[in-house]
Amino acid sequence: MSKAESLSYATTIEVRDNCLCLHVQRAARALARLFDEAFRPVGITHGQFSLLMSLNRPQPARIREVSSLLAMDRTTLTANLKPLERRGLVEVAADPSDRRGRLLTLTPAGRDLLAAAMPLWRRTQESAATLITRGARDELLADLRALS
Repeated sequence: MSKAESLSYATTIEVRDNCLCLHVQRAARALARLFDEAFRPVGITHGQFSLLMSLNRPQPARIREVSSLLAMDRTTLTANLKPLERRGLVEVAADPSDRRGRLLTLTPAGRDLLAAAMPLWRRTQESAATLITRGARDELLADLRALS
């Protein structure tokens, strides 16, 4: 008998009921749907909101800083920036200290959109927080930060 054949259904149930990765992914997808729906009136997704918010800073951000913050590889970040740049929400410019690097800046239109999105985020954040029934919200956030 092969190892694959000896894997019991009880093992499947064990993984289904206990797999941290599975449950974090399921929760992330559910939250993503919730926030995507909330941001629909301003025409962005939860991912775009996070990206725009990561650029809300006094100085332009380097791509490597943003990719690190969002746990996203540079190629994916660049692809996600393009529609925001086309909409005039983000400017991408060469880094004067390293011409190979890029600096990312939130435009005034991007700041206005974030300002319009913030009440939606606050309302959805508050609503989502009420769904956490076990343990404290701060403990959950700390645990998720430790995992990431």
